[in-house]
Amino acid sequence: MSPLMLLLIAVAGVALLLLGVIKFKMPAFIVLLLVSMLVALAAGIPIQEVAGLVTEGMGGTLGSVAVLVGLGAMLGKVIEISGGAQVLSTRFTALFGPRRVIAALTTAAFLLAIPVFFDVGFIVLVPIIYGFAKALGVSPVKIGLPVGAIMLAIHVVVPPHPGVVGGAEILGADIGWATILGLAFCAPLGVLSYFVAKRINRREIPMLPETAEQFESFGASGTGTALAKTKAPTSSMVISMILLPIVMIMLGTVGGSLVAAESTAANILGFVGSPAVALLVTVLVSYYLLGVRSGWTSEQTGKVMDSALAPAAIVILVTGAGGVFGKVLTESGIGTVLAQSLAAAGLPIIVMAFILAAILRASQGSATVAIITTTGLLAAAVEAGDFSTVQTVLILVAVGFGAFGLSHVNDSGFWIVTRFLGLSVADGLRTWTVLTTVLGVAGFALTAITYAIITAAGV
Repeated sequence: MSPLMLLLIAVAGVALLLLGVIKFKMPAFIVLLLVSMLVALAAGIPIQEVAGLVTEGMGGTLGSVAVLVGLGAMLGKVIEISGGAQVLSTRFTALFGPRRVIAALTTAAFLLAIPVFFDVGFIVLVPIIYGFAKALGVSPVKIGLPVGAIMLAIHVVVPPHPGVVGGAEILGADIGWATILGLAFCAPLGVLSYFVAKRINRREIPMLPETAEQFESFGASGTGTALAKTKAPTSSMVISMILLPIVMIMLGTVGGSLVAAESTAANILGFVGSPAVALLVTVLVSYYLLGVRSGWTSEQTGKVMDSALAPAAIVILVTGAGGVFGKVLTESGIGTVLAQSLAAAGLPIIVMAFILAAILRASQGSATVAIITTTGLLAAAVEAGDFSTVQTVLILVAVGFGAFGLSHVNDSGFWIVTRFLGLSVADGLRTWTVLTTVLGVAGFALTAITYAIITAAGV
């Protein structure tokens, strides 16, 4: 089959995917599987091999994704229900002072977003945003915009979030380095988020009537979301639970590079720094410290953690189906053709990674689907490019930042932020969409500069 025909099949497949998700509002999981099969057949893959290819693509992606997303969801849930998010925000506000409440909550949101999915994390912080907004006599949007933006930044580039984990599996990128570089890039974005949001909020933005009514009736004493407990978690305890898996993963990644390969020390560090082991250890520690030791029974703690798995299952399945689509694109030769086309166009792969992800993000809304689909399209090019470990991770991060911006009406996160902050669609586009896009471009600029330096240094 000619390269042009394969590219047309790929374009038609992506268009059909977007049509099913956007126009007909079909579940992304079903559409991804259906389009994957149709693309496989259209590209000439024998019909008897299609079902096996679907299973292989699903299993290959979920081998690590399911474990990380499941454990990450459980950790996030116990932090949420234990009242850890509220304790963390209160502590940071006390440290920064009442005049720096927005900076304090943005900092707290940065840490909270590492183990907690964006949608859940923002909803958890909404009562705290309302409480402090009332105390300061300002609109919730002045506090909520930078908080939501930095949480979304973490969500698209820092493991254990599903998009970056699934993308890493497809590209063969190192999770440890993805964690280190993702956090390193998101830190300055948190500062930028604060100042850009401050500029956007120079004018007073009217709240929607229904949100204004809810906000006016909100009492500062109603910020608690925790179950009845005999002992609330301390801020240091919550921070420890967030940092523990990060430290373990970094220890395995950095420490492993300092000892002899295949040595006992390297094997032990590799085991300790494995993301699955790091998250499992953290979940077990949080089970005791945030649950049992703080007043819940073992049964209550188990039920809290189990309740995180149902919503996580949807994310896991969509991620797996995105892996199937990527597998089909690779096996059909479409990925190779795309890689050749990129080379002919003269665009660096890191630029194309950002552009493709941004287009898919704007078209269908889901950052996770955009990341998984883009990495599937780029997998063959990355494999053929003989990139270093750090370069591969930077390509993955560029994809993540491409999926960061252009959040608008087809994104569930857009509606969560705008509804809770009382923004109309027009005001949401002028504020939230602009803020995410500015930060996405800024994040990519940091990534591209680092990539150029790494490439020049031959690392």
